[in-house]
Amino acid sequence: MYFTSLPNHKEIGFDEQLHFSKFKRHNVIFNAISNLSYCERHVGCLSIKTVVSGEEWYNIDNREIAVRPGQFLMLNDDQEYSCRIDGPEKTNIISVFFSKDFSSSVFRDALCNEDTLLDSPFESIGKAPEFFQTLYNNDIRLQQKLQNLVLSLNDCGYDNDRVDESLTFLLHDLLCAHKAEVHRVGRVSAIKPNTKTEIYKRLCIAKDFMHSTFMYKSDLSLMSQTACLSAPQLIRQFKAVFKTTPHQYLTQIRLAYAVRLLKHSTMSVNEITLACGFEDTSAFCRSFKKEYSVSPGSFRKMI
Repeated sequence: MYFTSLPNHKEIGFDEQLHFSKFKRHNVIFNAISNLSYCERHVGCLSIKTVVSGEEWYNIDNREIAVRPGQFLMLNDDQEYSCRIDGPEKTNIISVFFSKDFSSSVFRDALCNEDTLLDSPFESIGKAPEFFQTLYNNDIRLQQKLQNLVLSLNDCGYDNDRVDESLTFLLHDLLCAHKAEVHRVGRVSAIKPNTKTEIYKRLCIAKDFMHSTFMYKSDLSLMSQTACLSAPQLIRQFKAVFKTTPHQYLTQIRLAYAVRLLKHSTMSVNEITLACGFEDTSAFCRSFKKEYSVSPGSFRKMI
């Protein structure tokens, strides 16, 4: 199923039960543009959330996560969440919901050997992989698959077989992204596997917190409280896993956003300083030049 507009859950006569029942039976794709949308509660299936422009906010387990261009968010089966778009800028979202039967069959094909698949081609996989519900970098290959899928849907309409083929390869890429996250879990300084996984999940909460609030003054104490890790443990484990400290990671987020604004906006350097959360223009220019070897003004002229 393919939708090019977001439903208005508050519209008179809107049947939420009917709407959400579709996600259990079908793969569902949204490609929509909106500057005002709100879903108070959704218990969905495995899904990927991306935006081409603007931002969409999700509330998962009482934490707020902003999805912006260049990132995607994974949510697992039966995860309760809410989402909203309420900024002045229009947001172009692309979300894909995978039905449980479909995703299970793809995961079984990806994770079982060929002999097993030949002997029992139609068995279920059992327990499906549990994705880390965190922000991922939207690499070029994955982004291209999503863009090609949307272009095909717009040009040729929804054909179930063609879409299922595209979603099969998309799920394989998402599984590769998940395996990369599992590899990072191994970097956590702990002995028990369950402890490693739990610490990694909390580090991801801190990472998502920085991505979502980078425009505000940094607060290591608040970040550690949000992640339920002491500040020293957060710093030590974050460096072990992501090869950089939380402060350095936050600076990278801010500089990446500054580059986007220098390329795609007419905002002044002073305005960009404030938008990116730097204390003052001098600090912004020093950090930018250290990272890119040119000043922000010179960088803009080079584009």
